[in-house]
Amino acid sequence: MTANWIDNQKNLMLFSGRAHPELAEQVAKELDVRVTPQTARDFANGEIFVRFEESVRGSDAFVLQSHPAPLNTWVMEQLIMIDALKRGSAKRITAILPFYRTPARTRKHRGREPISARLIADLLKTAGADRIITVDLHTDQIQGFFDGPVDHMHAQGQLAEYIRGNYGTENIAVVSPDSGRVRVAEKWADTLGGAPLAFIHKTRDPLVPNQVKSNRVVGDVEGHTCILIDDMIDTGGTIAGAVKILKEAGAGDVIIAATHGVLSDPAAERLAACGAKEVIVTNTLPIDESKKVPDPHGAVHRAAAGSHHQGSFRERLGHVAVQRQRLGASRL
Repeated sequence: MTANWIDNQKNLMLFSGRAHPELAEQVAKELDVRVTPQTARDFANGEIFVRFEESVRGSDAFVLQSHPAPLNTWVMEQLIMIDALKRGSAKRITAILPFYRTPARTRKHRGREPISARLIADLLKTAGADRIITVDLHTDQIQGFFDGPVDHMHAQGQLAEYIRGNYGTENIAVVSPDSGRVRVAEKWADTLGGAPLAFIHKTRDPLVPNQVKSNRVVGDVEGHTCILIDDMIDTGGTIAGAVKILKEAGAGDVIIAATHGVLSDPAAERLAACGAKEVIVTNTLPIDESKKVPDPHGAVHRAAAGSHHQGSFRERLGHVAVQRQRLGASRL
């Protein structure tokens, strides 16, 4: 470790919410810092209390909190932590959100509806966050909701490297689960040596959440090993339906690759029964220990280091080696 890193490291302090402390510990290990001790508890009425056990004055503070269920609880805890840091005279506060929820609320589908993703960004800013670090937003427009810098990382490179190392690039087709993610699929295809593209044409009833009707495949998948990509798997309805229609179209093996494993019920049952050969996710969200997942903490810690040094986290991210494990569909 260089003297320059030691000097720059002095004011870096890492804080973790209770939603995913394991990820924070891994980030701390990679950064060669510790998670700052704190007291956090819930009162009988549900109110959250947080107090840091040491001075944060003048610190470059990083507050890591992913947003699994119950979403509202963990968002509020992160806001309270940021507020405590601001009132404790932290010099700069960076909110690390490995998973930024509210993807369905980036615009109004009908009148009198909220734009929740914007609201969360406003709340983070109001609480005192100067910067956000996040991974694979559902839509890029969310970056513009926050009044400050947003470091938007992508797991596609690490996931694609796993695919290339385990399945090669011959006879591979990259499939988007809908037309909206075709551009992301194009980046995957370039990474996998110019693999052909396909997407699932689907319809969704905006009045019925978490239900999708998959219709047909657009593109040639017959006989191909299909890499079905998405930013997240929630209830698994979209992905399971896509696997079924790919199989009906003559596809060979189907490998599912997604960044965020939300896995709300009944995702486990759907993925286990859908016929996919393998399901790959990262641990931006806490996953049951019986399920193995690739570990993105290297990406997160590089982003934190790059931000702390006023450098380009994107350049650092390109050199990250991410541990790759897999989540077999049969194990869900």
